[in-house]
Amino acid sequence: MRKAVAEARKAGRRGDVPVGCVVVAEGRVIAAAGNRIKRDGDPTAHAEILALRGASRKLKNERLSNTILYVTIEPCAMCAGAIVLARVPRVIYGAKDPKTGACGSVFKILPNRKLNHRPRVTGGILQQECGRLLKDFFRKRR
Repeated sequence: MRKAVAEARKAGRRGDVPVGCVVVAEGRVIAAAGNRIKRDGDPTAHAEILALRGASRKLKNERLSNTILYVTIEPCAMCAGAIVLARVPRVIYGAKDPKTGACGSVFKILPNRKLNHRPRVTGGILQQECGRLLKDFFRKRR
């Protein structure tokens, strides 16, 4: 999670919302990314999407069935959908997202029993630090 926080800090310095994500396989980081929405002018350039793409390239497989995804904030609906499609078995996130969270805060996509794949989800890891990054970023913008 510390590496995801470092990616979030980099994204914040670039002017993007400070969200960071890493994908780990066999105990090693295989992909890392921070949000690049503003930088790329791309509404899909969320940290999770970019990290999933990087991990798929690294493993040469769209199925990430032996990985763990760490992200600083609860994934949104788009990212949760991509996590399900990639068959990521475990998701660990920092802060809850009361506006767009899809692990139970707003939507229940990852724990949805109707889906053919449901990752095990753990939230609240480094929650205060992850939440503070976001609060500080938005306080400066207002």
